[in-house]
Amino acid sequence: MPKRTFFLVALGLMLSLTPAAAQKRVALVIGNDSYKNVTPLRKAANDAQRMAQTLKGLGFEVIAGTNQDRRAMSNSLTNFERALGPGDTAFFFFAGHGFQIKGENYLLPTDVPLALDGEEEKVHENSFLARRIMERVRNKGVRTTIVVLDACRNNPFERAGTRGVRGGGGLAAMSEDGAFVIYSASENQTALDYTSDDDKDPNSVFTRFFVKELETPGLSLVQVAKRTQASVTALARKVKHNQRPAYYDEIVGDVVLNGTLDPAKAKETVPQQVAAVTPVQPSPLPQRSEPDQLNAPLASFMRHNGGWSVTLSFADPVTAISWRFGESGAFRETGHLNTLDPRTRKRMPNPSIQLDADTPEGTLYIRYADARGEWAEPFPVKFDPVGALEKSQREILEMTSGNWLSFREFNGLMVYYTHLLSYRCAIREVRIGIDSTVPDKKLALPPCDPRDPSSVPSSAQSYMKLPPKTKVMSVELTYRDGTTSEVKTYRADQRGNR
Repeated sequence: MPKRTFFLVALGLMLSLTPAAAQKRVALVIGNDSYKNVTPLRKAANDAQRMAQTLKGLGFEVIAGTNQDRRAMSNSLTNFERALGPGDTAFFFFAGHGFQIKGENYLLPTDVPLALDGEEEKVHENSFLARRIMERVRNKGVRTTIVVLDACRNNPFERAGTRGVRGGGGLAAMSEDGAFVIYSASENQTALDYTSDDDKDPNSVFTRFFVKELETPGLSLVQVAKRTQASVTALARKVKHNQRPAYYDEIVGDVVLNGTLDPAKAKETVPQQVAAVTPVQPSPLPQRSEPDQLNAPLASFMRHNGGWSVTLSFADPVTAISWRFGESGAFRETGHLNTLDPRTRKRMPNPSIQLDADTPEGTLYIRYADARGEWAEPFPVKFDPVGALEKSQREILEMTSGNWLSFREFNGLMVYYTHLLSYRCAIREVRIGIDSTVPDKKLALPPCDPRDPSSVPSSAQSYMKLPPKTKVMSVELTYRDGTTSEVKTYRADQRGNR
C-alpha cells in the first residue's frame, strides 16, 4: 500500500514572561515536495496550501512558500522572525522531509544533498534544526507560539546498494515547559499519505483531519489533538495500519484559535496521560506544590574565558535564588547584590550563576523565594553547551554587525575580519563580495574550538589585501542553524554598514 511517513510537531504555546495581550497573529507556512537529491514527496505542498488557507480564515497574517531550497527557507524564516513582536501569536507550519540524528530533529530544504553513512555533517550543514526555530520565535517575546511540522519520518537518504546516513525511526520528543507538541504518529509508527489508490483526498491522512478540527469553533488545542487522534487512528485501522498521533501538553490553561472555549465540547475529550500532561488553570497565587509557570526563570548563557555565566530573569519580584546542577546534591544560594529592589524594598538577589568551562550538557534546577518569602519548587533549565555557545555568539554578531569588517591603509588597502574570527563558533559560512552587493566568494575561517571559542589561532589569517580602487564590500553569514544574515554592505572609505 503506498504510504508516506510523516511527522507533525506542534511546538509551542510558549508564554512570554511579560503578561501582555496578543497583538497580532502571524504564520509562516512552507511545503516541500520537489526534492532534488532525496526521495520527492507528493502532498506536502497541498498540505501547506490548505493550512495557509485555514490560518488566513482564523485571522493570521500568512507568509507562505512551496518547494524552497535552503536559501529560500532561510529568507522565509528571517521574514517570519521580523514580523513577530512581543505579545504576538506565532504559527509555523512545515510540510516536507524531516530527519532525526542523535535526538535532534532537522527540517530538510529541497536542495539537501544525499548523505551516506558517516556523513551526518551534510545534514547538519544543509538543513534547519527544529529546536533552533523554537528558540528564535520564543526570543521575539511572543505570547503564544504554535509550530506545526508535517514532514516525512522515513529515511529519505536510503538508496538501493548504499547505506544512507543513520537516523532515528521517528522524531525525538521536544516537550518542555510552555510547549504543545503533537506528532502525526507515535514513536516507531509510520503515518499514511493516503489509504489506497482510490483515496482522492489531496491531503495526508493526518492533515485532512487536523485542519478540519482546527476550523471547528470553540475547541482548545488539546481538544483538536484528541479529536484528530481518534479520527486518524480509526481510519488507519480500517486499512490495517497502526497510526495513532501522540501529543505532549506542557502549557497552563487552554488556547483556542477559533472563537472562545465551548464548555460543552470540553466534556467530549479526556487528555491522555501517557501522551499528554493535563492542562490546569493557573491559581491566583503561586502554590508551593506547583511552580507558577508565568514566573518561570528565563536563562541567558554567555561563554567567557573562565567558563559560563548564566543570567536569570523573572517576571515577578523574587527575594532569593538557589540552584544546583544535575539531579542530586544540595542547592546553593546565589547571594544578594548591594542594590534594593523597589518592588520588595529588600536587597536584590544575585541573578548570575557561574559554571566551569567543561560543564557537560545537563539540567540546571532553579528555585526562588517570592515576595512573601515562600520558595517555589525547582524549575528545570536545560544547558546545552554547543547550542548555548552558538546562540550567544550569534547574538553578539547581530548586535555588532558594524564591526564585521574594518578597512585600513597599510602598504595598500586591506580589510580585517578579526571580529568574525572571534565569534566563528556561530558561523557555518562567510561569503563576501568585492565591489559588489552580491556576496559570491567564500571566506575561509578556522574551525571552532569549544575549549577556547573566542581565541584566534596564531596561524589564522585575519585580513586580506584588496585592489586599491575597491569602493565597497558585501558580507553574508550563514549561521550554524542554516539561516542566513542580511547582506551587509561596507564602504572602504567609511567604516560600518549601511
